[in-house]
Amino acid sequence: MVDPVVRFLLAAVACWIPVRVAAWNSTYYNPVIPGFHPDPSCIFVPEQDNTFFCASSSFNAFPGVPIHASKDIVNWRLVSNALNRPEQLPTLAITNKSTSGIWAATIRYREGTFYVLTTLVFDDQPEANSSRWDNMIFTSTDPYSSASWSQPVHFNFTGYDTSPFWDSDGTVYVTGSHPWEVTPGITQTTLDLTTGEVGATYQYIWNGTGGEAPEGPHIYWRDGYYYLMIAEGGTGLTHMETIARARDIGGPYESNPANPILTNANTSEYFQTVGHADLFRDAEGNWWGVALSTRSGPEYTVFPMGRETVLYPVTWEEGEWPVLQPVRGEMSGWQLPPTNFDVPGEGPFAEEPDYLTFSPGSTLPIHLVHWRLPINTSYAISPSGYPNTLRLLPSQLNLTAYDGNYAGPEGQTLIARRQMDTLFTYGVNMNFSPTVEEEEAGVTVFLTQNHHIDLGLVLLPYTNTSTNTTALTPCFRFRSESYIAVPPTTVTPVPSAWLNRTLHWEIKAFNLTHYSFAAGPADARSQMQTFGYGLAADVSWGFTGTLIGIYTTTNGGEGTAPAYFSEWTYVGQGQYRD
Repeated sequence: MVDPVVRFLLAAVACWIPVRVAAWNSTYYNPVIPGFHPDPSCIFVPEQDNTFFCASSSFNAFPGVPIHASKDIVNWRLVSNALNRPEQLPTLAITNKSTSGIWAATIRYREGTFYVLTTLVFDDQPEANSSRWDNMIFTSTDPYSSASWSQPVHFNFTGYDTSPFWDSDGTVYVTGSHPWEVTPGITQTTLDLTTGEVGATYQYIWNGTGGEAPEGPHIYWRDGYYYLMIAEGGTGLTHMETIARARDIGGPYESNPANPILTNANTSEYFQTVGHADLFRDAEGNWWGVALSTRSGPEYTVFPMGRETVLYPVTWEEGEWPVLQPVRGEMSGWQLPPTNFDVPGEGPFAEEPDYLTFSPGSTLPIHLVHWRLPINTSYAISPSGYPNTLRLLPSQLNLTAYDGNYAGPEGQTLIARRQMDTLFTYGVNMNFSPTVEEEEAGVTVFLTQNHHIDLGLVLLPYTNTSTNTTALTPCFRFRSESYIAVPPTTVTPVPSAWLNRTLHWEIKAFNLTHYSFAAGPADARSQMQTFGYGLAADVSWGFTGTLIGIYTTTNGGEGTAPAYFSEWTYVGQGQYRD
């Protein structure tokens, strides 16, 4: 782990935004958890040494349901993943469409146990009334350990975004979003968190204020009222947060006349699509809220990191409606707790750089992810004869797979990390000797199967124009997959002087709109060549965010050549916040 002082200095150097230096301050910067961390749900747990915990959605990424923790509410460490073992959820391997998988999680704490409720979605656009929702409960008494999270307890709830609430008599209610293609609205029933047994009847308790897709409900008890806060308007530019209250948990709910209570719709703010929120208090009794947001501006065309976690202060006077401060890049509000990096756990702090050597006996860091469930035998750290490397064996499927939506249980060989900085440099060394046509290994900027940009070393038939002969030749191939127009694929033979040498691969986000892809000899980086430029808009779409990493594939062939990767680095070099 990087020393906290070193991490603080690295962050100060890498980011052009001024860094906090006061022990106590009311100014901080969004997003507090950057990159692909949508649908945040957060709590404050005094019994856990006054620590804040957040859970977020992971869709088809695995490990999934990342759990972050913080002592000071602005510096967040990935401490575990609630979904971390294939046997917890084997059906994640067969979800269809890139926007399926794990949707919004809610995290809550009760009498020593952490509860995470979430929904596995098999298909984001099925026939109405199809069996597509798998709701489940994960529990843990030690959120700092991935292994401590339980097998899920499944429960039968038609809908998604489920959230628990403990009433004063001990009854647990589950509130969720009813499918929009049937009768959209917020429904509720009782739930046994141990067995998954639900009540015999469901009831609609509020349909919102008329916005599209009422979802993401959370209930809070305060001053004799049940407050029901939901998201409306869809997760695009019309996203907003609304709230209602009732004297009885089942309603009727009275809408806040000031709705929506949180939105950046119809503004020129850089932070857009704000919604899907949660509220919690700190040790001083101050209220805070989290939500998702994209750094896209109202143009909503370039936001490769997708939906990120933002933080805002909340004023909630006794008997009154909560007032949520609008989301911006620079925020002021309640006095922050003192800066504190003393947070246990398995993963890095947000915006911490990567320096991975894959040393013998080590394991994959928990912030590295696959797309759906991995084939574990395809990944090996420091295999015999190759110390300090990560060996990848190729999948037959490439990163697009069958049709850009489905891959199936055979999997795709991909391992990556989230892009968490507007500007960054990612580098990795690779040794790879393909022997069969279309065997390929390389680096990728990956959003989904139908939105990615790749630079690979691949064995292809190549015609030498000077001799007019064609032979299988190691080549650099730069290509993109997207629903919008992309640059043409380019193929360049590997220079003969570079063959059978360790190559260094590099991806840079060097401005708001473009990535560069380069490669060259690891021991002679002055010879590095840029082989392509990718447009960030190619990976600005959908529910997820950009992953940066490595892959191997036979592109449907029968090859078996391994690729050996080493010296993995990722360094953030700046955040654009307005």
